[in-house]
Amino acid sequence: MTMAIVLSGKELSEQLTQEQKKRVEELAKQGIYPGLAVVLVGEDPASQIYVRNKGIACETIGIHSVTIRLDADISQEDLENKIKELNEDRKISGILVQLPLPKHLNEEAALSCILPEKDVDGFHLINAGKLFTGQTGVTPCTPKGVMYMLKQAGINLVGKEAVVIGRSNIVGKPAAMLLLNEHCTVTILHSRTKNLAEHTKRADILIAAIGKARFVTADMVKPGAVVIDVGINRVDGKVVGDVDYEEVEKVAGYITPVPGGVGKMTISMLMENTIEAACAQAR
Repeated sequence: MTMAIVLSGKELSEQLTQEQKKRVEELAKQGIYPGLAVVLVGEDPASQIYVRNKGIACETIGIHSVTIRLDADISQEDLENKIKELNEDRKISGILVQLPLPKHLNEEAALSCILPEKDVDGFHLINAGKLFTGQTGVTPCTPKGVMYMLKQAGINLVGKEAVVIGRSNIVGKPAAMLLLNEHCTVTILHSRTKNLAEHTKRADILIAAIGKARFVTADMVKPGAVVIDVGINRVDGKVVGDVDYEEVEKVAGYITPVPGGVGKMTISMLMENTIEAACAQAR
């Protein structure tokens, strides 16, 4: 039995880290210094881990980073004023608001306060619109990382059947648009889709971003398919993806592990977006 080729985000992100380090050093010679501000509201434990990892990534490649910690009961107005201050700060080329925000805050309104050119998460309506119309804007980090992995593996996307499970604005929809821009035939599946497995079995490229542990099983996968697992779920103290890795690995042609797959690429692409934002703002 042939096992799937493992697409390691860990290896790719290590290569990118070295390249990004060099780029940051080169930019410093031109007087360009990328800076990332991460806004953290409240003390959600998972958010704190993500924010810490982003800080470590910045430090590793030499990007100036600050974490703005705000109380969980902050008002919408005070949060938006803080974001507007960061918009004016010339040392900051990228602003990221760590999601989810506490229930009383309006995420969309907060995100739309970020200047589109400083929106390194790619969530601003203007950047979403640019992606939708095929223009160059800031691409959300996780879908951008997925596309980078596919390209680095030398996978030809033209004319392929791509199926995305999940329709979030953060992963599902932007991933579908990026695949469409690469001339895939794209289907988006979601919680209301009927006969889900009928669609997944057609997929040459299957992206799972549904947030349900081990949801994609081997009988849902076309033999030889490329399976990209975006999920991060905790089961019995272990981190697992949306794909039943041990079983699907026996059917797929390529597969990403969890951990060590797409998650690593997400942080690498955040660094990439921050560097690109600094360059664009220096023009």
